[in-house]
Amino acid sequence: MRRASQAVVNVIEPVVTGLGYELVGAQFGQGENGQTLRIFIDTDNAVGVVVEDCVLVSKQLSAVLDVEDTIKTAYQLEVSSPGVDRPLFTQSQFEEQLNEIVRVRMEVAVDGRRNFKGQLVAVENDNAIVEVDGIDYTLPVSEIEQAHLVADLKKLAGKKK
Repeated sequence: MRRASQAVVNVIEPVVTGLGYELVGAQFGQGENGQTLRIFIDTDNAVGVVVEDCVLVSKQLSAVLDVEDTIKTAYQLEVSSPGVDRPLFTQSQFEEQLNEIVRVRMEVAVDGRRNFKGQLVAVENDNAIVEVDGIDYTLPVSEIEQAHLVADLKKLAGKKK
């Protein structure tokens, strides 16, 4: 799946924020059941995003997307929380995750490769700098096809105690 177009984001963001949620990002592409628009939402609520939140946002977005007709093909709409392997879409989201382990897939190869997994060591000038095996790769955020955190299960286990 790829990032959803800016036109789609422009339609969904006011709906999501109007309902009191943060739009983390959106992806569009081939899913398990055909073309899929996947929306990630978050909240400041201590409990986090629950199923009822996703249902509410899904119902509102479905109606607005039908009226706006931004996507011309048939598709499935999915709304979910970002989860522990939080997707990253914007420079500010990368900045919030400095020193974390990330997995990045580029639209176009950088230094002969499209896939990177390593520590996010810096974010500057619209670039995410990821260290992989001791080498720093400068990855333009605008050319990232898909990126997400790699869940640190040891950290998560420590938080539950």
